[in-house]
Amino acid sequence: MSAFIQQLPALIGVVIGALGSYLAIVRGDRARFHREQTARWEERRLAVYGDYARCLKKTITLTYRVAAHLGNDPHPHPLSPDEAAPLLAEAADAGDPAGEALLLLGTPEVVEKARAWVVIVMEMERFLNEGTRDPEAWQALLERQRVGRQGYYAAVRDDLALPTGHPATWQVPPLRIRT
Repeated sequence: MSAFIQQLPALIGVVIGALGSYLAIVRGDRARFHREQTARWEERRLAVYGDYARCLKKTITLTYRVAAHLGNDPHPHPLSPDEAAPLLAEAADAGDPAGEALLLLGTPEVVEKARAWVVIVMEMERFLNEGTRDPEAWQALLERQRVGRQGYYAAVRDDLALPTGHPATWQVPPLRIRT
């Protein structure tokens, strides 16, 4: 019995060491799982944010082309409202699932900036649906759209802790009015 009692401190040390190792491994695995899960959700949110922006940008590009047809924009590939209608409907149909995914996975700040951006795009579409021919008013809408897009991208970068990106503000040649 005395041999067992002499070995007891060593045995207790082994048990405590094994238990400590087990707890350290479990804690490390839990932390790794949490990091990996966070990274997966960030990747998914980035994909959703990008899909939403691409869908909205498709609509915006079509509005540029229709505006060019009406004489409001210098876009080199004008498109009549009749030709653009099915393309705009297709872009809206593609944007619905992207918008729903954004609502599901986006942070409230990003969703709010997305809402502000899409409201301006809807105003651009309304402007063109009314057949308005006013290049200055169109340019004001474009500037508001650019500000809305910048706000959206800034919120996305903030949410995903991405570095500041390019503001994407470059000068386009002025519209030449054909007489």
